[in-house]
Amino acid sequence: MIPRYTLPVMEKLWSEESKFATWLEIELLACEAWAELGQIPKDALETIRKKAFFSVDRINELENDLRHDVIAFTTNLAENIGPESRFVHKGLTSSDVVDTAQAVLLVRAGKIIMESLKELIGLLREQALDHRKTIMVGRTHGIHAEPIVFGLKFLVWRQEMLRNEKRLASALESVSVGKISGAVGSYAHTGPFIEQYVCGKLGLKPAPVSTQILQRDRHAEFMSALAITGGTIEKIATEIRGLQRTEIREAEEPFGKKQKGSSAMPHKRNPVVCEQLSGMARLLRSNLLAALENMALWHERDISHSSVERIILPDSTILLHYMLNKIIHIIREMSVYPDAMIQNLDKTRGLIFSQKIMLELLEKDITREEAYAIIQRNAMKTWMDKIPLRDNLLSDSDFKKYMKPEELDMIMDYNSFLKYIDDIYENCGIEIHE
Repeated sequence: MIPRYTLPVMEKLWSEESKFATWLEIELLACEAWAELGQIPKDALETIRKKAFFSVDRINELENDLRHDVIAFTTNLAENIGPESRFVHKGLTSSDVVDTAQAVLLVRAGKIIMESLKELIGLLREQALDHRKTIMVGRTHGIHAEPIVFGLKFLVWRQEMLRNEKRLASALESVSVGKISGAVGSYAHTGPFIEQYVCGKLGLKPAPVSTQILQRDRHAEFMSALAITGGTIEKIATEIRGLQRTEIREAEEPFGKKQKGSSAMPHKRNPVVCEQLSGMARLLRSNLLAALENMALWHERDISHSSVERIILPDSTILLHYMLNKIIHIIREMSVYPDAMIQNLDKTRGLIFSQKIMLELLEKDITREEAYAIIQRNAMKTWMDKIPLRDNLLSDSDFKKYMKPEELDMIMDYNSFLKYIDDIYENCGIEIHE
């Protein structure tokens, strides 16, 4: 059985077979459009439909000599169709076929990515709800700050993925555009109808204006959406990596029963998948840079973008789809250790209550500077002498003037930090029903 995260559907989409099949679809639609205009006899159109097929091997063989992939493709079609092949590619330039087909493939790839993205968003919501009361320490600069619930992390990730979903939807709209407007975009040998017909059948919009190609800001926007989504995956992976560190170990990526962590050290449980995701996100960002540099071309077109896109578009969509399904597996199967979270909450011996205690002192007719100084000097003592903050404060003559032990005990309650957590969930569109 193929693992969930290695489904080959995206790779099949970008195969040579799939590419040429999409080119053929466009050539046939263009022939249909010409037939609608009475420029191709109906019997010739039927012959073209029946006999138009290709061989990837034959196209590659022809390209070795012709040094032009579209001519190799149309030559192979002509070998199979016969005399009626003179109507194929009528008035078109290579980029009419290549760019329009690429738009079709990008849209199909984007829809596959969207399916996995929606699955991840749903899973993050589930985990956010499951851990709505799983208390842990929040960290800033890597240092204990104040208590939160583990569910907030999933909630933050979900909201970011929802924004990624919007970005990807917008980018798909931008690349859902085709062009059949000829060598310099003037329709000189086709007229607008051919483009309208072909694009309409493919579910694309005709480009309002084009040169020999579709403009590459569209592709840069698409690649940006992929790279940003990859950045969110890296963000999640980096957090899990941090939480899996031995001295923290509050959460952990899945570790298989037969998995090995190190060739030298049998005890190791390394966050290798999360580390891989961090590396893959770098590839997406580097591919985005290449897409941005593809925007500026000479005059109505050169081909400096073409060789780049043959790599970055398939690779990036395949890679992001793979990353999404990897992170889905991690989020679904990850281990969470609430007991460790409580133990870590207690590690600073009450220091995480420093702001709460200071705010209460401010209600005692004392300046903020004075209150801060009292709390800070006792907090520094706790850092150094490992005596609980409560004990240090109650030994401080200045502090004792303002607060009694029972008041301090009421303040130093972890749950007091969490009274607005449900409001945050509702801000994110998740209603809480106890």
